[in-house]
Amino acid sequence: MMRMKRAHRRLTAVVASGLLGAAVVSCGPGHQGAADGGGPGQGSGGAGSTSRTEAAYPGLADVPEKVEPDGSTVLVGDPGARMTVRLYEDPRCPVCKEFETEGGGPVLTEWVLRHKAKVEYTMASFLDPRLGGDGSKKAVNALRAALERGKFAEYHAVLYQNQPAEEVDGFTDARLLQLAGKVKGLRSPSFDAAVRSMKYRGFVNSAESAYAAAGHGAGHAGPGTPTAVVNGYQIPVESNGLLFDPGVFGKFLTLADGPSA
Repeated sequence: MMRMKRAHRRLTAVVASGLLGAAVVSCGPGHQGAADGGGPGQGSGGAGSTSRTEAAYPGLADVPEKVEPDGSTVLVGDPGARMTVRLYEDPRCPVCKEFETEGGGPVLTEWVLRHKAKVEYTMASFLDPRLGGDGSKKAVNALRAALERGKFAEYHAVLYQNQPAEEVDGFTDARLLQLAGKVKGLRSPSFDAAVRSMKYRGFVNSAESAYAAAGHGAGHAGPGTPTAVVNGYQIPVESNGLLFDPGVFGKFLTLADGPSA
């Protein structure tokens, strides 16, 4: 308990110190950059300084993943990793794509591969009723189907790398299956059937309910996407810019991790 309190104080101090940058409008047209603290070419903030002795996972295909007992969270990474990062995302959210492909996402992946962090994903689908269509729901269902084959993390990366424009309901069954072909070993009769039939509709609904219960942002249920909670500390919206600068995000994770055990 004392260690958790110290970690919370340390994270609060990091935010208050001004290391972290300006606000970002979740799933909006863009964001202001984080404070100058190191960009993509200035390192990942010490992800190589792990005190754990396990060899790094060769790639996402080798990382453990499972559905948590709550039935709405997907856990990716070494369950024994000291750091836990909860991410709230929607597959259609372009700001989530920016985080996952150009911002802190690749840094977080490196931490996961090195056993330094595990990630708890809550995959929301709130953009469907706002924008029209059902692409978010279909994508979350497909991600859950991928988990059955141990391919959630790989497929998650592919979906964000190939995300359609936010206003286009582009995650159709056909497109999701086509993109699944980019993940070795994912396509199968059972996976294809699960995508086409929305087999995991219950999981989709549970994940959206968990997202909605996590707070309110911009007058809507849910904290906005992407939202990150690091070791129980939710990064405030006014500091959300740190998520989009790899160097700053890496420094934040290093500070949040604290002294090596």
